Amino acid sequence: MLQIKSLKKSYLQGEEKISIYDNLNFTLNEGETASIMGKSGSGKSTFLSLVSGITKADSGKIFLNGVSYEDLSESELNDFRAENIGFIFQNFHLVSYLNALENVMLPAKVNKITNPKEKAIELLQSVGLSHRLHHLPSELSGGEKQRVAIARSLIHNPKILLADEPSGNLDEETGNAVMDKLFELVENNNTTLILVTHSNDVAMRCEKVFTLHSGKLTLC
Repeated sequence: MLQIKSLKKSYLQGEEKISIYDNLNFTLNEGETASIMGKSGSGKSTFLSLVSGITKADSGKIFLNGVSYEDLSESELNDFRAENIGFIFQNFHLVSYLNALENVMLPAKVNKITNPKEKAIELLQSVGLSHRLHHLPSELSGGEKQRVAIARSLIHNPKILLADEPSGNLDEETGNAVMDKLFELVENNNTTLILVTHSNDVAMRCEKVFTLHSGKLTLC
């Protein structure tokens, strides 16, 4: 499903070159769930950006479903990302002037999915929000916003789901309930998942647990 080979990534900080990854290798099979833990600034979010193709590596190769990012033009990579990758963010990133149903339907419009409204309603029902279809984000609790975000991330049946601290802005009880629903939907859809988290309890729910330190991913 996902293969990363000899990946290198660095940034310039003033005149100093900061190496984030040097010869990083990573493999994840279809339907597997993996968590990545590490200190702030260790490169966890950068890793997700590289896997999504939003950030380009200095060198190395990334393959998703056998497709090399290196072989795609910018527009082709954008289309490939929209079709194959789902995102869940710590800060939800819902569109403030769209209601829950409209937010979930957004990726469906980009991907020209048939019956997007029907599927969006079905997903919102699956996350327990059938009574919140027409509520704006400002009218939803933090847990409800994240459940809308989960539904949105799955509407186009992505091959892989990238989740960046999805329970980070939620209290423990709400966060646990949201994560229960996320893992339930991922399992039901056989979706490959990469989850970045600071929570050991959340990380241990994945089949594979990695720690990120000094630019290296270590399987626990």
